[in-house]
Amino acid sequence: MVNSTNPVHGERRCITPTTDNSTGPILDVRGLETHFKTNEGIVHAVNGVSFHLKEGETLGIVGESGCGKSVTVMSILRLIPSPPGTVVSGQALYLGRDLLKMGDTEIRRILGGQISMVFQDP
Repeated sequence: MVNSTNPVHGERRCITPTTDNSTGPILDVRGLETHFKTNEGIVHAVNGVSFHLKEGETLGIVGESGCGKSVTVMSILRLIPSPPGTVVSGQALYLGRDLLKMGDTEIRRILGGQISMVFQDP
């Protein structure tokens, strides 16, 4: 089951999986924001995305082309090329530890084995 609110023009929709599972989330994303610097200025690609995922749940992120689905997940996995992209705020807590603040060695141990992304065009 998924809770969602209708977005107001210009706002993103927040989707939160809902279950009665009493355990805490294994992935808890809070206020994620990612910007890209371009010749025309700053692009706010991800603006305040929050969701949580409990053990045994599956989350699918859907939306129109260019709405920030891939950038959201790539931000969580620290796959955004910098420059031009920067995760400017938020947390991505995996088992209580912030993926966005982990060192390179630590994040490499987790990516692929414990967390992965299925890309649109393999």
